Amino acid sequence: MKKKRSVRRVNSVTSSRKEPLESLLRKDGLRLDGRGLDDLRPIRMEVGVLDNADGSAYIEHGRNKIVAAVYGPRELHPKHLALPDKALVRCEYRMATFSVEERKSPAPGRREVELSKVIRESLEPAIFVYKYPRATIDIFIQILQADGGTRCAGVTAAALALADAGVPMRDLVVGCAVGKIEGKVAVDLSDVEDKLGDGDMPIALMPTKKVITLLQCDGNLTPEEFKQALEKGIVACEKIYEMQRDVLIERYSKVRDEVTEEQREEEE
Repeated sequence: MKKKRSVRRVNSVTSSRKEPLESLLRKDGLRLDGRGLDDLRPIRMEVGVLDNADGSAYIEHGRNKIVAAVYGPRELHPKHLALPDKALVRCEYRMATFSVEERKSPAPGRREVELSKVIRESLEPAIFVYKYPRATIDIFIQILQADGGTRCAGVTAAALALADAGVPMRDLVVGCAVGKIEGKVAVDLSDVEDKLGDGDMPIALMPTKKVITLLQCDGNLTPEEFKQALEKGIVACEKIYEMQRDVLIERYSKVRDEVTEEQREEEE
């Protein structure tokens, strides 16, 4: 009897979560999480989180929680896959089975294969691949918790991991999604806004070079809305880039201070 009551309790919670929303905007014009249309979700970044990787990063973007690891540049095996004039960049995007409300299959799905390719193509233009012929640079992105915009947050985390690994890059790469909800262009869509909104446009940008490395669009946007979304997306990416730069400066300022302190102790 106790087991039956617990089953009914779980089902009632599940059904309440799936009740349809009347609107994605509140009466005061703000979004359901209290943000304005141009506001980013809270973002936290950290680099150097994994000891066994050449470079690593962790990012919390809203409720997204993502770890990225980079190995290389290193010798490629099997060798017949090597490129004679540049490094081979490989990327694997995976979602943990517990990253979403309904348990995901542990096997890589078609979406994960597609996003692995999309993220790799977003990052590769920033990497000086010609410096490492016949080598490989492997990027692994693990989604621990998903809440919309994981490909963009994954790009941001992977770029930090590449920088942490010391991979020569033209610029950092930043990702952010823009979309349309209730007929209005909004920045940094959450999961519910992504699923129930009118459109979604992921963007990845090399901010100092002003080069767009990813631009996708799903939904209906007028030419004017597209232009507005692109402009807002670039501004949002530039804000995230400042956070990327600050966390790298903080990380390597501490490393420099630690090395200086060790040298002083050796001299004494």
